[in-house]
Amino acid sequence: MAVDFKTFTNIVGFVTDVRKPVLLRGRHGIGKSTVVYQYADIVNMTVIERRASQMTEGDLVGLPVIEGNSTRFNPPDWFKHACDNPVILFLDEIDRATLEVRQGIFELTDSRKLNGHVLHPDTQIFAAVNGGEHGEQYQVGEMDPAELDRWTVFDIEPSVEDWLSWAKDNVGKEVWDFINNNRSHLEHNEDFEPNKVYPSRRSWERLNTCLQSADLLQEASPTLFNLSAAFVGLEAAVAFNDFIANYDRQVTPEDILIKGDFSKVQSFGINDHTALIEKFDAADSFQEELPEEQIDNLAKYFTSLPSEVAMKLWTVLGNGEMKNTIKLHGAEGIVDFLVEILGGEKNEG
Repeated sequence: MAVDFKTFTNIVGFVTDVRKPVLLRGRHGIGKSTVVYQYADIVNMTVIERRASQMTEGDLVGLPVIEGNSTRFNPPDWFKHACDNPVILFLDEIDRATLEVRQGIFELTDSRKLNGHVLHPDTQIFAAVNGGEHGEQYQVGEMDPAELDRWTVFDIEPSVEDWLSWAKDNVGKEVWDFINNNRSHLEHNEDFEPNKVYPSRRSWERLNTCLQSADLLQEASPTLFNLSAAFVGLEAAVAFNDFIANYDRQVTPEDILIKGDFSKVQSFGINDHTALIEKFDAADSFQEELPEEQIDNLAKYFTSLPSEVAMKLWTVLGNGEMKNTIKLHGAEGIVDFLVEILGGEKNEG
């Protein structure tokens, strides 16, 4: 069963607490490496990352030295560091490694040692692969049952909300707003045609870095379109360029709460309102107590919503400062509106 990153982050600690190795399986570009580094930040540990696909046997087990009438293996510097210090040892692309390297990793996951050199008691082992359910789409080697049995395996299927939560502080607002409003363009979830460029979470991050560096997110242009197509493919580039061309028509939480401008939302459908409420949530709009004027504007917007969207906004509001919920409940027309959408009866007195 696949899990999203929020679920993975909530439960992986039970595995690392007993020092069992963790394997993340999933499609390319979904952020497997990123979540390992995020976990390392949470536990305040350094990450030592090695690409198993680029390693030879000697890169893993070290080189022999002669001592008297016998030899022993000196470990590579990064492995010795993991034996002497508590670190996150992250081995990427192990299903693309040679058989000899994978045999060494087998011993490492089985007994936490290589050639007699034992990992630090608090060092934790993570790895990432593209195998599993989507393995047939990649040039990877299958892991046999005994090899796989040494790992605690998490099949990762991150949600759009996972990315939006991460991207809030890591990409430009134009890119964030586009994905929030066009979620099918975040990544390709079907089979891949050979040599065709598709969007991924990683490619959107890279495109954002390029466009922000060149200050190209201000308006649609042939340059923005061509760069976008190179990073995320033709279909996503067309949609993104059109989105930027009409970006000044986008509605922000500030338009509703502060400006009280409802002109742009009059023609909104359910999906448009839902995307706007996601913006409220991402912007932490309700984490602090709102002034009365903003509560009045929020009440006007709230009572204009379809019932299912109104309840989503009520849930987002409830996750913030409680005084905002109390104030909104007291705003004109709110109680009658809630009774109507809940199908109940108003309790007099």
